[in-house]
Amino acid sequence: MRVLQVTGSSAGGVGRHAREISRMLAEPDPDLGADTAGHTVLLAGPADVVAAVAPPVRTAVVEITDRPRPQDARVVAELRRLAAGADVVHAHGLRAGGLAAMAVATLADGPRLIVTLHNLPVGGRAVQTVAAGLERLVAGSADVVLGVSGDLVERMRERGAPRAVRALVPAPDRMPTGIDPGELRASLGMAPGERLLVTVARLAPQKGLDLLLDVAAVLRGPRTTRRTGRHAQAASGWRWVILGDGPLRGHVAARASAEDLPVHLAGHRDDAPDLMAAADVVVSTARWEGQPLWLQEALRAGAAVVATDVGGTAEVTGDAAVLVPPGDSDRLAEAVREVLADPERQTELRNAARARAATLPGPDDVRAQLEEIYGTSGDDVPRSAAGG
Repeated sequence: MRVLQVTGSSAGGVGRHAREISRMLAEPDPDLGADTAGHTVLLAGPADVVAAVAPPVRTAVVEITDRPRPQDARVVAELRRLAAGADVVHAHGLRAGGLAAMAVATLADGPRLIVTLHNLPVGGRAVQTVAAGLERLVAGSADVVLGVSGDLVERMRERGAPRAVRALVPAPDRMPTGIDPGELRASLGMAPGERLLVTVARLAPQKGLDLLLDVAAVLRGPRTTRRTGRHAQAASGWRWVILGDGPLRGHVAARASAEDLPVHLAGHRDDAPDLMAAADVVVSTARWEGQPLWLQEALRAGAAVVATDVGGTAEVTGDAAVLVPPGDSDRLAEAVREVLADPERQTELRNAARARAATLPGPDDVRAQLEEIYGTSGDDVPRSAAGG
């Protein structure tokens, strides 16, 4: 089978997912034996997304941006050229899906079109209007729409998609290395006995960073005399470490400093699984999530998780996390405080996390779902994969 994967610009996990499934599909199916051939896969997308791809996956640079641009007509023409020789076109993201739909529509006896939606559209009225138009285009054009969370699946059904199912997105294959938690805490400059809260997030609006800072302020309580130096962090008895970077870094740093909050921006670190395993509590304050990869990693690390109940978060964590309605800093702070104060509850959550992690989808599950969707007529797409 000839498969064209299409992805747009992405600062999150969309491009990574497209690369992973492209490689997976191009390799021999392990169920059929190593001497079998994989699919012929071409990954098209921005240069920074396709640069890390290795054979047998072929690549084509197609600059799909995150906003409408004058060059979109050229992008559609290029996608049409690439799709002409494909059996399946699988686009990732709403913009990529809309452009792929326009390209495929002009082909006689064109390929099957699959679109995976990874995010809920966020923004003002203009953004929402454009997104709604693209959603209707994708819903009316795609043979199958995949959504990374049940709410996205239901949203696309409401837009008119006759076939919408929940996508399977496995976490990166990273586990804690077993490094001593004390060494990790020392590397962060933590004082002996100080408690550790960890969040992994792109520093962008979707991740609820102002809610995180509100919760930190509630946990800290009324300000006392401002301390400086090493003891400024130790005074609270805990430290909240945020792993990741993004456009709101300056805002988060400025507010944490102005309010004297024990919040530390650690940037990108390769030892995130170890830090989550060492944390007393792992916290998600997101406004929306699909299948959050970092929370999947947290479960695999055996972390005690407290999270906002948004998007597909509950679909990932099940009962292995304390879930709190979004936007309520007092309730979220109370949930964090209760877990911090109860070692037995932490142990329960850690054990539940490991058990839940064992049930999460892996690469074989993803490949099986895609093989079924790519090769099955739309009316026969199994409803067992439906979101909800």
